[in-house]
Amino acid sequence: MNVRRRLISGSAVAAATALGLGTLSACSDSSAADSKSSGKLDVVASFYPMQYLAEQIGGPHVNVTNLTQPGQEPHDLEISAKQTAQLQEADIVVYLKNLQPAVDDAVAQSQVKAKIDAASLTTLEKHGNEVGGHAAAHDSSQGSETGGTDPHIWLDPVRYAEVANGVGKALEKADPKHAADYKKNTETLVKKLDGLNTQYKDGLAHTKTKVFITTHAAFGYLAETYGLTEEAINGLDPESEPSANRVKALEKMAKADGVTTVFYETLVSDKTAKTIAADASLKTDVLDPIEGITDKSRGSDYLQVMESNLKALQKALGTK
Repeated sequence: MNVRRRLISGSAVAAATALGLGTLSACSDSSAADSKSSGKLDVVASFYPMQYLAEQIGGPHVNVTNLTQPGQEPHDLEISAKQTAQLQEADIVVYLKNLQPAVDDAVAQSQVKAKIDAASLTTLEKHGNEVGGHAAAHDSSQGSETGGTDPHIWLDPVRYAEVANGVGKALEKADPKHAADYKKNTETLVKKLDGLNTQYKDGLAHTKTKVFITTHAAFGYLAETYGLTEEAINGLDPESEPSANRVKALEKMAKADGVTTVFYETLVSDKTAKTIAADASLKTDVLDPIEGITDKSRGSDYLQVMESNLKALQKALGTK
């Protein structure tokens, strides 16, 4: 992935591990102790979409700890000694490899019994600044920048449902006593995701334009699934700066394709999006990559925010 991230070194992880297993274990394992005494599985999730799956599928049989706090940009997460101790004491960790390098390092060096990598439960693709049908017709254009493997699988309900099935099976294996409950909860969640898929498919079937502009390329899978084209300002890195040529190309494309809106997200500065929108006489709105739920989120959970995203897309694309 061609994304600039702040990491902690391997030696730092090792040091944190040693510290976590020693002096910090007594003060960092209260939730783990509670889950052990109640018979619950202690699950550590790397960031919100993984937390949501664990909670929805695990139900009352799991205690879930999220390594990424609400409002924190998950790509930039640095693992603390306390969190390293939580990992060491967990029964299961649910994470998405190559999204949070610091988490990858910590998980690799931990002794967690079950390590569930969401990226291994579905298919991933390489995406650049342009993704979707419109981009396919312009693969050789100079306006498209080469990207890396796109980790944003949770923004596609179809791929997210595949991950949910994998997480459910892993929980069944880890806790056979409650396997029937995990299976039932997984089926319920997948049914909801199937319903969300239908909402998107029907809601975006007839629009004036199929092209939308975002600050970073988080919605490539969603665009491909529903016949849209995502034009990203910054590529896979939400904090990178676009080139002058890229900005000019976006403004030209917006006029040609009838684009009305530049989308930005709540956890990253909206400055670039608003500057481009002002220069091209476009509107701005939020398209949430759902990397965390905060007071600014348009909904209290994954499904609600995805439904809000659908409404925002319908408005911007001009639903007929």
